[in-house]
Amino acid sequence: MRPPAAPGLGPALLPPLLLPLLLPLLPPPPAAARRAPRYDPTWPSLDARPLPAWFDRAKVGIFVHWGVFSVPSFGSEWFWWYWQKEKIPTYVKFMKNNYPPNFKYEDFGPLFTAKFFNANHWADIFQASGAKYIVLTSKHHEGFTLWGSKYSWNWNAVDEGPKRDLVKELEVAIRNRTDLRFGLYYSLFEWFHPLFLEDKSRSFQQQQFPVSKMLPELYELVNKYRPEILWSDGDADAPDYYWNSTGFLAWLYNKSPVRDTVVTNDRWGYGTICKHGGYYTCSDRYNPGHLLPHKWENCMTIDKFSWGYRRDAGIDDYLTIKELVKQLVETVSCGGNLLMNIGPTHDGTISVIFEERLRQMGTWLKVNGEAIYETHPWRSQSDDITPNVWYTSKRKQKLVYAIFLEWPTSRSLFLSQPIATLGVTQIKLLGHGQPLNWTSLKPNGLLIELPHLTLHQMPSKWGWALALTNVI
Repeated sequence: MRPPAAPGLGPALLPPLLLPLLLPLLPPPPAAARRAPRYDPTWPSLDARPLPAWFDRAKVGIFVHWGVFSVPSFGSEWFWWYWQKEKIPTYVKFMKNNYPPNFKYEDFGPLFTAKFFNANHWADIFQASGAKYIVLTSKHHEGFTLWGSKYSWNWNAVDEGPKRDLVKELEVAIRNRTDLRFGLYYSLFEWFHPLFLEDKSRSFQQQQFPVSKMLPELYELVNKYRPEILWSDGDADAPDYYWNSTGFLAWLYNKSPVRDTVVTNDRWGYGTICKHGGYYTCSDRYNPGHLLPHKWENCMTIDKFSWGYRRDAGIDDYLTIKELVKQLVETVSCGGNLLMNIGPTHDGTISVIFEERLRQMGTWLKVNGEAIYETHPWRSQSDDITPNVWYTSKRKQKLVYAIFLEWPTSRSLFLSQPIATLGVTQIKLLGHGQPLNWTSLKPNGLLIELPHLTLHQMPSKWGWALALTNVI
């Protein structure tokens, strides 16, 4: 259980001294002649905004966790916290064995060089993966920004380390070379920022940190880079009115340069997750296995134990492509999107195991993407008799897809859910194309005869999809 939210002041009770500081950050009130904003700074109004349709159609995204934590690249992207705050022995020992006694976390900054970062190469890998959007960590909990933030003096990628605007370079490459949507992750809080710590010590009854740091940076990010996904994180148990989340989102939806296409998540303050915002994430690696009434996303890691790159990771710490495809199929059949995470190195390379997984996913999607992209959940998400069979659908085309992850040795696949009609129903294996023979069973279900194929004749590896036309 998380601790209860600290007591704070409601939205109407902001300290008077802070109001003059907040007002310049918010859009000016509309003139009388202008149409009133479509969305008010309240959760009922903001939650009523329809999710831009492109997001549900996309299904597959790539998360990129990159920052100063990529330099120690040990244990977790939470390295600074585990080493300095929790003093976990393995982290303390790592520093003692590998760095001078007086070495500080800030000393990792110059070592975050991005020397071999090639945004075009990254974009080409992402395009080959079959993903339709990417989300880059513009700033994680350590506070280091990957762009030259005016509000993060000397702790950003333009002043320190790479001396480059990494956000801009990737944004340009993605938009010039791919069909992916460009998105940004942003951590609301920072572990050791003195203004945040002072606000926290006062139970978030003052807003020095959001007013002088967080809100200005968010406005700057949106206006400068026009992200179509804004992935908020790190509320630090502070309520949404401390972050002025509803005020910012009202501006984002009404007045920002991405107001018509931007998609947001649900991490905007204590108690908002899985309750408010655009789509729900609910928790890291959330994969409920059943249909949800609200659009959701499974943000998960190819490295099972870390979001950032780890030098200490072993081969068994990474999901196999078969496991990754299973995550995708389960997620999409239940109405979710899959956001699969990679962690680049401090010098800007994507390690070969991450690149291999992404390219393998792209190979699988080239054959089976019809059963993933622009689909809807069917009346049954999975088969209740045959294991590892998941369903998606395209209602207008009267198509149901059955994605099966194990090829039966008998070449006979039983599906208990679809109801077929002789002379009307047609079944094809994606990537094969020829109609398959099937038998309708009583009281329900189908027995499908799969084609006799050698390993090299298989249309794909790691999972296959059947397209069933005119079934109920």
